[in-house]
Amino acid sequence: MRGPRAFARTLCRGAPALWPRGREGARGGSVVAGAKNAQAQQLQQQTVLVCPGSPSSSSFSSSASSSSSSSPSSSAVLLALRKHFLPVSFHTAAWDMAPGLDVGSGTRDGGLLNSYEAEPDRVAVIGSGNWGSVAARLAATNARRLPYFQDEVRVWVYEEKLSNGELLSDVINKTQENVKYLPNVKLGPNVVADPNLETAVKNATMLVFVMPHQFIEGICQKLKGKIRPDAKAISLIKGMEMGDDGPRLISREISEQLGIDCSVLMGANIANEIAVEQFSEATVGYRDDKETADKWVQVFGTPYFQVTHVQDVEGVELCGTLKNIVAIAAGLVDGLGMGNNTKAAIMRIGLKEMILFSKLLFPSVQDATFFESCGIADLITTCLGGRNRKVADAFSKHGGKRSFDELEVELLNGQKLQGVLTAKEVFGLLKAKDWEESFPLFSTVHAIATRHLPPSAIVEYSERAPRKIVGTPELHL
Repeated sequence: MRGPRAFARTLCRGAPALWPRGREGARGGSVVAGAKNAQAQQLQQQTVLVCPGSPSSSSFSSSASSSSSSSPSSSAVLLALRKHFLPVSFHTAAWDMAPGLDVGSGTRDGGLLNSYEAEPDRVAVIGSGNWGSVAARLAATNARRLPYFQDEVRVWVYEEKLSNGELLSDVINKTQENVKYLPNVKLGPNVVADPNLETAVKNATMLVFVMPHQFIEGICQKLKGKIRPDAKAISLIKGMEMGDDGPRLISREISEQLGIDCSVLMGANIANEIAVEQFSEATVGYRDDKETADKWVQVFGTPYFQVTHVQDVEGVELCGTLKNIVAIAAGLVDGLGMGNNTKAAIMRIGLKEMILFSKLLFPSVQDATFFESCGIADLITTCLGGRNRKVADAFSKHGGKRSFDELEVELLNGQKLQGVLTAKEVFGLLKAKDWEESFPLFSTVHAIATRHLPPSAIVEYSERAPRKIVGTPELHL
């Protein structure tokens, strides 16, 4: 790994102090962005640049600071920023070295570096559960640091009355804490909880959807005509809808209903761990608009939450959706008292079915996507510690005598279980296409969840090998 590059402080009288950031794929470079508001005037006289550790970097610094007449122009500094990049590993070091500044990544073609004078984006989060609260916290942290986001991040809250009689939205605004779904974690002073969906998204240019997937259609219906036509969306929702014409991914549902671009963010993201700033990763999947993907990286990326992007919306989204079925299988294995060998086998079979299912439905899905955080990493963490695994474990320990619905209410504190519903939707497609025998794990999970088979069926050996589907895509792993 390359060592840290030089940290050069340059007096740039003619250059803007505030530099946006972006990211080029998974291995883009970095620049140091300026602080906001009160720090802006101070930084106009002392802009921090991060340049490669080469002889030219020191000479560039000294020549720029020699006098106002010899200071580089804004365009010259911008060109230098475009040409000189740092490895992603420098992220945390630079953040620590420059308190009050923000470290991000830059696009080689200028991208967001060209748009620092544009109207700041307003971020709104639609959903306030466990993961929604963490997403709001990440966005609010970056909105406070970066000049091209408006400070306030509004969060639509499905209003609930707490046991003490107070309304959840009031408590969030008073304590900066979602006491029901993310207790003991401060969301940030610029997070505003709003139980009114229309006012929560008013004037927002970046919409974050994060809620159980069964509610997305109703939410989109309420948002029609209420959002800006130039708004961009991202879905953190793991699930799919089944329509008359087959499966409909949530990102497609949002795009078609609202007429806006929708990316996705998936990854090995147990919300409570990210909330306490344990190191994690995530993947943004985008369709065509790389510049917007760069923006989404900025909304969520921090030194402890590394976000990259790939041009594969369907692949990223299906990874986040299908792994919940495999997590149900892993929980059943745990409840049966099986060991690590068995769980590893279940995960391997599940990954294989995830890849096959995805490529059968969307041939454009890239094999490499399954090796991003949204793929194998998310599968592993969900099978080890997610809510689907937890409830399936309890279901198995009770011998299938208590329903998943009953256990969800008992164990998840109002959160929703996605794996069982996804298994039902996937099985409906498998049956319609006569694919059940080619997806034995997916089919068995659904049969167990609907009590047509006992939990032990998840590990019962069958002499009948999975049937190969005619035209099955070749996997290059």
